Amino acid sequence: MRLAFLGTPDFAVQALAAIVAADHDVACVYSQPPAPRGRGHELRPSPVHAFAEARGIPVRTPASMRDPEAIAAFRALDLDAAVVVAFGQILPAEVLEGPRLGSYNVHASLLPRWRGAAPIQRAIMAGDPVTGVQVMRMTEGLDEGPVLATATVRIGPLDTAGDLHDRLAVAGADLIVRALADIEAGVAVARPQATDGVTYARKIGPGIARLDWAKDGRALDHKIRGLSPFPGAWFELPTAKGPARVKALLSRFEAVDGDAGAPPGVTLDDRLLVAAGDGAVRLLRVQREGRGPQDAETFLRGQPVPAGTRLG
Repeated sequence: MRLAFLGTPDFAVQALAAIVAADHDVACVYSQPPAPRGRGHELRPSPVHAFAEARGIPVRTPASMRDPEAIAAFRALDLDAAVVVAFGQILPAEVLEGPRLGSYNVHASLLPRWRGAAPIQRAIMAGDPVTGVQVMRMTEGLDEGPVLATATVRIGPLDTAGDLHDRLAVAGADLIVRALADIEAGVAVARPQATDGVTYARKIGPGIARLDWAKDGRALDHKIRGLSPFPGAWFELPTAKGPARVKALLSRFEAVDGDAGAPPGVTLDDRLLVAAGDGAVRLLRVQREGRGPQDAETFLRGQPVPAGTRLG
């Protein structure tokens, strides 16, 4: 089919690569405009933009798909369908309804749970045991369209948002190729979403990342893994030079005997077991500000944290 692909981050690259490999005619790729990246803050194209450009696919980066000229240019492509994966803009009806067979989104959750911007992180932070990826026909409502295809993925006790992101990207790429084949053959069935169980995955802001050790240990473990690797939940470690910010990138909840407890935020041993409001959290991978990620054992060789240390 003659398609347009609208996407921006790494998650979307897998789907675009699979669509290209399936020999669809990708007439144009749309992505967010180049943005400052890296230490030099140089303007660089998004991962999807770079992938498409390297393969000779035309790329457009309009600041807004609501601009009348952008809408007219999109509709002039004379498309069979459009595929949208983490594009980063709300698309108007004139765009969604432009392709002959409609516009389709790859969404990383089991709708209607976790509609919105951060479904992968929010699923882990909520302690969900399972999530998935779905192909949905797009409507003007936020992630409210009928679903054509679903793949479920279990969330393991040590899974981070980064781990889950990679597995869902692969599953989503396979799913969209199969869904497009059904759409082209005229056998795709779009089922309305359930009206109950609706939740929204709010965008992850920097203010959420600081750890409050008085919270339940399970909730802290979910938060640490849900925010890893980015933006990274953090705490302050007392050092001879003053408090140092440390990101917690991997953890495990541990129940502790009440008699062996300590105030929240105090380490219970010399291997980064930290007391929480209920239970404790074992930090397994951390990253001190300005340095690379390290497993706990390596980190502690350079920065011992004895039992009884109070973390900020």
